Amino acid sequence: MEGLGINLGYLIVQVFNFLIIMVILIAWIYRPLLNMLQQRRERIAKGLEDARIASEARQSAEKDAEEIIAQARQEANRIVREATERGEQVRRELKAEAEAEAAEIRAQAQAQAQQTQEQALSELRGQVASLAIAAAQKIIGEALDEKRQRALIEEFFSGVRSGKVILLEGEGLTGAHAEVTSALPLTPEEQETVRKDVISKLGESATISFRVDPGILGGLVIQVGDKILDGSVAGKLGSLQQSLR
Repeated sequence: MEGLGINLGYLIVQVFNFLIIMVILIAWIYRPLLNMLQQRRERIAKGLEDARIASEARQSAEKDAEEIIAQARQEANRIVREATERGEQVRRELKAEAEAEAAEIRAQAQAQAQQTQEQALSELRGQVASLAIAAAQKIIGEALDEKRQRALIEEFFSGVRSGKVILLEGEGLTGAHAEVTSALPLTPEEQETVRKDVISKLGESATISFRVDPGILGGLVIQVGDKILDGSVAGKLGSLQQSLR
């Protein structure tokens, strides 16, 4: 070694010093540096994982929010639709109620007007009968007793003679309903007589309605289905007029 100009002792000291420096560097610098780099890598990895988890959570939250918003919209649409349908139903119900009420008012008004008319005609019946009897007495030149007067009045207005409807004598009728028209309102007794006579023709299940038409002047008009029996004074006058032409 000395021949090469190398001091062995000095070389050993230098190698030893180098080893000591290497140990110091490894122990105090390199290893902490490696640890620090490892921790940094772990923090970065953890940060990336946290970011991934956060991203997934955000996506999940956005998806949940979209589902909630969609459900809310569907619910809102359902509420609006039901409210619209309910509003339309209420409108139809109110319209139907108003129409029914209006129809009822009209029916009541017509019934009241009919009742008022019939009442007025009933009140006039006596006066008309008195005038008719007076005219008849003047024509025939003799007075009629009260019983005969009453019989003539009842026959003139009701078309009933001796408990029978004159118009129905010898007539064959078939049907389920009959409408009886008189010039003035019939008394309850007269209506019952007409009802019994008509039912005897049509049967117990038949129905009968009564109406007043001053235009027929007197007597009765009975309609059963398409068949009309006209025993009214107006009808007789019309037939007489036709025969005189």
